[in-house]
Amino acid sequence: MKRILFVCTGNTCRSPMAEAMLRSLAQKRGVSLEVRSAGVSTVDGLPVSTNAQSVLRRRDIHHNNGSTALESGSITWADLILTMTASHKRHLLQRFPAAVDKTHTLLEFVHQDEEGQRRIAELESLYTDFQMKQALGGQLTDAERRRLLELEAGIPSFDIADPFGGSVQIYEESAAEIEKALHKLLDRLQQRK
Repeated sequence: MKRILFVCTGNTCRSPMAEAMLRSLAQKRGVSLEVRSAGVSTVDGLPVSTNAQSVLRRRDIHHNNGSTALESGSITWADLILTMTASHKRHLLQRFPAAVDKTHTLLEFVHQDEEGQRRIAELESLYTDFQMKQALGGQLTDAERRRLLELEAGIPSFDIADPFGGSVQIYEESAAEIEKALHKLLDRLQQRK
């Protein structure tokens, strides 16, 4: 049974919607999964936002769990970690670098192609080099900086916008984007059987 962890900021909007929707969609398709969610910047027990609950109820899906702070036990538990943004992914990997092979943004994972993955890997390598050089008081070379900017410009955004504080319509747009990606995720998982 595949274990999937969704990660966002506060674990009150996007990741709990993704968790609840994937659980529901997988059950309808007969796909056996365990699904959890967590936040990179939260505390345990905050309620899922009212608008997120409303959007889920419109889909006849319920999610009664409160927020969960991201911790090493969740990272170890998960076979696949899907973040809502590239920033969440970077934050997670700074704290848990051993999770690199199983961590992706949701949109990156469902839209994978070989060339795109090669470019993303090169970009992530340049980010790592940049962070190491900064920590040691150095900087990227002009060529490295040009390549980083070139790669950033050529890679589409794999971020799902944060609906926090927005209207129900904004939450609905976020949920629709997540739901579309979850159908593709389930397609990929079923192809791998």
